[in-house]
Amino acid sequence: MIIAIPDDYHGLVHSLDCIKLLAGHDVRVYTDAAPPVTTLVKNLREAEIIVPIRERTRFTRDIIEQLPKLKLFSQTGRSCHHIDLDACTERGIAVAAGSHASPHTVAEQTWAMILGSLREIPRETALMKSGAWRNRFSTGLKGRTLGVFGLGTIGKLVAATGASFGMRVLVWGRDSSLAAACAAGYDMAASQDELFEQSDVLTLMVRLSPDTRGVVTAAHLARMKPSALLVNTARAELIAPGALETALKKGRPGYAAVDVYENEPVLKGEHPLLQLDNALCTAHSAWLERDTYELYFGEAFANAAAFAAGKPRGLISAKKL
Repeated sequence: MIIAIPDDYHGLVHSLDCIKLLAGHDVRVYTDAAPPVTTLVKNLREAEIIVPIRERTRFTRDIIEQLPKLKLFSQTGRSCHHIDLDACTERGIAVAAGSHASPHTVAEQTWAMILGSLREIPRETALMKSGAWRNRFSTGLKGRTLGVFGLGTIGKLVAATGASFGMRVLVWGRDSSLAAACAAGYDMAASQDELFEQSDVLTLMVRLSPDTRGVVTAAHLARMKPSALLVNTARAELIAPGALETALKKGRPGYAAVDVYENEPVLKGEHPLLQLDNALCTAHSAWLERDTYELYFGEAFANAAAFAAGKPRGLISAKKL
């Protein structure tokens, strides 16, 4: 079968051990970054199976209708909200999904960004390479307040690490988050406003949904301390459009560490956060880790191979999402 993999703009798919699962098939990997629809359709028109990389491309009804040979979407990971499942059902296109990835990679990235920002590691490295030496204090963690907005699977890992550093952990979120905070012995904020007011480091650990899109507003950010750090390794759309850039320019919060953006990849440095000295930015690299890639793609490739062999597995429907 012809198996197409779009959006491999890191050029890493062919380096994976699990690519062996597709041996004997015509595997076509495309490295275009956010190609126009005409190019996307041209690349995928002959594909019988498409393996999307996360949610990098939205497979709308219009795009799906231009893929006449398509029989299966084999999704990397569990989320399929970027695929029009109703259009797939009408066309008789199957959709298979994997499992959720390990939460550890995002938790690790979150702490790498917290420590990198508060200890000013990028600045210190640049100073040393220029022949200079550190000339100001950094910020420690012990005794300070770690705000966790959403104490789910990843949030629990982030919170436990903060507690191990001697931080006070303050939680806000849905009832399940507050119940988890109570069980763990963490403090619970009285409101979202209080979470933003009291946090020295505030991590967004909320899943993106229609209810949480834009849940962080300019008013919330304005309540943060001038010395506070906001960390977003979840989804950019949790913050109201343009609110974070404006808030950083006003100095509340004083700093941000961000791994996610509204439109990815960010090309040619064209994102306002990249122009700010008080923003530490990484290229959505929390999940760009070999074990995670092998897990995601291993499941997707196994599902694709099983389907090609007439033994489909991992199939989902619109009713299950």
